[in-house]
Amino acid sequence: MRVRVHREKLRSRLVKKVEKISGQNLFSCYQCGTCTAGCPMIASMDITPNQVMKKLQMGDESVMDCKTIWVCASCHTCSVRCPKEIDLATVMEALRLVYLRQNVNQVEPSQIPKEELEELPQIALVCSFRKMTR
Repeated sequence: MRVRVHREKLRSRLVKKVEKISGQNLFSCYQCGTCTAGCPMIASMDITPNQVMKKLQMGDESVMDCKTIWVCASCHTCSVRCPKEIDLATVMEALRLVYLRQNVNQVEPSQIPKEELEELPQIALVCSFRKMTR
C-alpha cells in the first residue's frame, strides 16, 4: 500500500500548536519505544505514547480522541528515558491544553437533575463545566 505524505499535512495546525505550547520538536522522535517501555500507566492507555508521537508526526488529529493523553500521569519517566531528550509528558500536557481550549462542554448544566444541583458543591459544578476530562 502506498502512503502519500504532504508537508502541509505533517505541519498541521495541531502540530504547530503542540510544538509551540510544549517547546518540543515532535519530529525529532524516531520511534524507539523507550517512552512506552518505561510508562507505568501503559496498561490503562488505548494507544502507546510512541504511537501518540507517530500520529502527531503523520498529521493524524485523531490523537485528540484517545484516552492516552488523559491517562498520562506526567511522571516524566518517558522524558528521562528518551534518547532524543523529548519531554513527552509536556507534549501530553500540551495536547490536553489544546483540547480544553476548544471550549467543549463535557457537562451540560441543563442535563443535571435539579435534586443533584441542590446537593453538589457549586465549585465542583463550575470546575466540571469546562475541565471535565474523559
